Amino acid sequence: MLQENRYENMQYKPCGKHGLKLPRLSLGFWNSFGCMDSRENMVAILFEALNQGITYFDLANTYGRPRFGSAEENLGAILSKELAGHRDEIVIATKAGYGFKEGPYGSGGSRKHLIQNIDGSLKRLGLEYVDIFYSHRFDPEVPLEETACALADIVKQGKALYIGISNYDAEQTRRMSALLNAQGVPCIVHQLRYNLFTRTAEEGLFDAITQCGMGAVAFSPLAQGILTDKYLNGIKEGSRASVSYSTLKAKDITPEKIEIVKRLDLIAKSRGESLAQMSLAWVMQHPAVTTVLTGASRPEQIRENCKVLTAEKFSFLPLKMR
Repeated sequence: MLQENRYENMQYKPCGKHGLKLPRLSLGFWNSFGCMDSRENMVAILFEALNQGITYFDLANTYGRPRFGSAEENLGAILSKELAGHRDEIVIATKAGYGFKEGPYGSGGSRKHLIQNIDGSLKRLGLEYVDIFYSHRFDPEVPLEETACALADIVKQGKALYIGISNYDAEQTRRMSALLNAQGVPCIVHQLRYNLFTRTAEEGLFDAITQCGMGAVAFSPLAQGILTDKYLNGIKEGSRASVSYSTLKAKDITPEKIEIVKRLDLIAKSRGESLAQMSLAWVMQHPAVTTVLTGASRPEQIRENCKVLTAEKFSFLPLKMR
């Protein structure tokens, strides 16, 4: 059941210079809500998120494990039943650009790929429109003008309210922003990987995002679980790094990284926080970041994550860690 006071504790921030506000913490579906997940648990996670004031749900056509599209299908089924009547309270985003199908039209930034994939996403979600549609990646084989025109048309056709981009570099971001502005459909958000280990966005991309009037949506703030206590004592059976279809591989969890994580864990404990909470709070503190995407495999994780909304501010920014 949704609580009447569910918006009281969440903080909301505009996407750059634009009117849409997003919660400081959002729910990402990258590694969850697939065809192997329990529907009962998915419903519990969604209700917990909404009761904490989390109103932004982030998907893509390739999300859902192990079958692409299953995250959209599962959310669509829940929207039509358990969350029926609450669509207007939720910001739903999806994306296209990475390999969804085999063949020359299964990925990229072409008009064909983007149009047919927004249509496919809407069908799986059971919606007439999404709030944000992202170009999931820059495609060097397609003129950026073609990608921008397709994105603008998706808004003009009523299939999305706003446009976002993801995994574009600083120059590509400026070019796409100018092309979309020329068509009267501004790009309002840029989704990028940002965490204590991955800080390349500080090398010009955050500046471009701010200059273009966008907000930043930070994904992988916990480095897919490395910036938690999950791997401090090795890779456990059933963890993300232990399954074959995960994007996090055992080879990514190096002894050098674990040593850094152990030192960070000590800092987190000195702040009275878990390592995950401190890592989220650190990402959220960047002035360009509108919202931080978090995943969840159970409702309790959402409640723990939301404690960062009252976390102590950092008095310094640590040096980059390699």
